[in-house]
Amino acid sequence: MSESSPILPASTDPKDFVIATLGSHSALQILKGAQDEGMRTLCICRKGAERPYKSYPVADEIITIDSWDKWDEKLEEELIRRNAIIIPHGSFIAYMGHDRVKKMKAMYYGTKEILEWESDRSKERIWMEKSGLKLPRVYAKPEDIDKSVIVKFHGAGGGFGYFVAKTPEQFYEVKNRKYPEQNDFAIQEYIVGVPLYIHYFYSPITGELEIMSFDKRYESNADSIGRIKAEDQLVAKIHTSYTIVGNIPVVVRESLLPEMFDMGDKVIKVSKEICGGKGLFGPFCLETIVTRKLEIFVFEISARIVAGTNPFIEGSPYTALKYDVPMSTGRRMARDIKEAIEKGRLEDILG
Repeated sequence: MSESSPILPASTDPKDFVIATLGSHSALQILKGAQDEGMRTLCICRKGAERPYKSYPVADEIITIDSWDKWDEKLEEELIRRNAIIIPHGSFIAYMGHDRVKKMKAMYYGTKEILEWESDRSKERIWMEKSGLKLPRVYAKPEDIDKSVIVKFHGAGGGFGYFVAKTPEQFYEVKNRKYPEQNDFAIQEYIVGVPLYIHYFYSPITGELEIMSFDKRYESNADSIGRIKAEDQLVAKIHTSYTIVGNIPVVVRESLLPEMFDMGDKVIKVSKEICGGKGLFGPFCLETIVTRKLEIFVFEISARIVAGTNPFIEGSPYTALKYDVPMSTGRRMARDIKEAIEKGRLEDILG
């Protein structure tokens, strides 16, 4: 358990609990999945952002706060009183910050300790190397750039600010002009291929790894720049950016699935070694590039639900093969929580 381990309710009735999350990112899917499993739901929204959660009836109750800074002891005590289990997502981590998450006393689905390895690119690299994954080269400093690279700023910013450079001079020109205050970045080799995001789910209750779905991101302006002639791009001095605006479902070549399952198994195994105890469980994503030779390079791990699962609220082609009901990642989490409660194993799925 984490440094702020919650006092667990004795009940084995899922109806005595409520699934809670912040109103952003993949909250609609998370709340809908919980309702589909017969559980009560609570959405915590920043004032002015509650409209979607009123329009789509996925939240049994909505709590509004003025800002995420107003998340205080009083709110947390209310969550504890309601037996709320918090489901984290990308926006949750970005808004709350890892330190605040680690100190939360309310019940939290997932391993808090893994966030440190996910958010620190040096630690994440160690995790991926230990897992035996194919990785793009990382450059220690801009002066080492000798081919096309992608520059990524740290944090769950949805690709905001990423840019491509092929020389040290080009790096500094873009960096100093557009992001002079940003000095927390990573420089990775730019791999030419198809960006593919693998959505996994690992249950400590069943001990099984599942591949739930796949997506590719629709990124601005990377996915629209091709509509402009190359000579016009040069004249206009357009620099490619990678801010994510949406997600596109993908079905992969079936022959790639065995390797992808193996990659997920290795990531989970190593997570137990680096974190101790439970390691990574619940939903996670390997963000990859597949080359023309069908090599799979991994450039990032997201240790939580990703927004790329949102096209699959009614399930994916892969979950349709396994389940007799529409199974989203949100619903799969709710089912995991529900089974843990019923079996008296709640501690096994909380961080």
